[in-house]
Amino acid sequence: MTTISKYWNLVRLDSSGQLKVSEIIPLKQFVVQKFSPVIESENLSDLSIQRDLVTSKNNQDENSIIAERCLRCFISHQIKQACLQLELQFGREQGFNRHDLFIYTLNDTLDNFRDLVTTSSVTNSQYKPLAVEILATFDPDKANLSTWTTRYVKQNRELQQFLLEHGVYLISNWAILNDTNTKQVQRILSEFHSLTPTEIQQGAILLYCYHDVYRRDRLKNRQSKGGRCQTPTTEQLERIANLYKQKLNLSLSPEQTLSRLEQLATLLREYRIQVRGGKIKQESWDNTAINTEGMQGALAQTPEDSQNSDRSDFLTCYQQQFQQCLDRSVEIVITTRLSKFKGKKAPKAKQFITALKLFHCQGKSMSAIAPQVELQAQYQVTRLLKLKELRVDIRHQMLQLMKDWTMTQTITQNNLANWQSLKQREQEIELALGEQIDLVLDEAEKEVSIADSNQSILATRICDYFGLTESEPTNFLLSNE
Repeated sequence: MTTISKYWNLVRLDSSGQLKVSEIIPLKQFVVQKFSPVIESENLSDLSIQRDLVTSKNNQDENSIIAERCLRCFISHQIKQACLQLELQFGREQGFNRHDLFIYTLNDTLDNFRDLVTTSSVTNSQYKPLAVEILATFDPDKANLSTWTTRYVKQNRELQQFLLEHGVYLISNWAILNDTNTKQVQRILSEFHSLTPTEIQQGAILLYCYHDVYRRDRLKNRQSKGGRCQTPTTEQLERIANLYKQKLNLSLSPEQTLSRLEQLATLLREYRIQVRGGKIKQESWDNTAINTEGMQGALAQTPEDSQNSDRSDFLTCYQQQFQQCLDRSVEIVITTRLSKFKGKKAPKAKQFITALKLFHCQGKSMSAIAPQVELQAQYQVTRLLKLKELRVDIRHQMLQLMKDWTMTQTITQNNLANWQSLKQREQEIELALGEQIDLVLDEAEKEVSIADSNQSILATRICDYFGLTESEPTNFLLSNE
């Protein structure tokens, strides 16, 4: 589902480098008029809007320019989100923030939106904002625009160079291992890391075994060709370990095999960062834990935060509370929704629960769910679940619970001075909380339009609520590519 205003609000940097959101009235009028029949419908998805706008843009009709600007507005929001995710995942450890990233990516301006009659002022210019490049390569039949934008942002050369200089190399461990051969790994481990001959031999053989199993499986699976390299499965790790034992007569468990592969990838990553002019202080792109940079920024000027240990303790409690608040919000919202099925609507309660489980826990599509809950069509399931409304309610509950906890937790520590400072920064704290909650809910929203998307954090917690997954400690501040 979509937030329709993203198609007429442009996220940009002003002359002072500050983030601004500008509403463009002609675009708003166009979008509202064009999509008014279904603008409140749960069936209105970003993908359907984007297909329509891309068709209009490519047809070069009277609305092609406006359609193109609407798509660029949407892209600007996704660029901001991609930069925020990079900051949350790497910023604190590597010493940069979102504003450093905006300089390289949020380079569309209001001047490019002044002329909605002719494109001559834009097409004749050699300057191409990143949003224009993204849109020129976008195919709605192959990708969601939000996913495509995130991928394109991470491939931006200037941004990649900046991140390298801060020790971040945006390639997964498994991709690094895939495109490194055994001769290269021997040279790198010997000349760059100065390891012992035994360590070099073990590293080279481990890489050979990885290639023989993982890379061969990947080449056989044509569906994954060109896709992101995923973490090896337990079955693959067992096969790698068995082959490794045949070569060296050393036994490894699947867990040990995974650990050694990650260690080898880390050594190769350090080498790549160094030769590309970066500094060797990296985080793996596969490391899904996100730093709570937003909250750290909001709390940075409180008096007691000069003590690093106090801040660390607070953030540890904060992450635990984030998880608990999400679980509690899921429980409250689902219980409230079920309480509304009364009288003649009572049978819908069972349909709702079944549909919610099938969608979130088994990854079923709306059309596949319909016959299993005795409905005739996909749109009836959509109306039954009202996922957009569900996420909005969960967000509201989470934001209130987290804000209340953040603003009052210091009272239990008899720290009135810190509480007063937090109170003064309440709006900034609420903004940081909202951004982190939105990351979780945006991930869940993508499940609606991306059939093969991984199970989101929200989906996992809903399944835990129904007792359909094994509950394990989870860091809820996660990043998704």
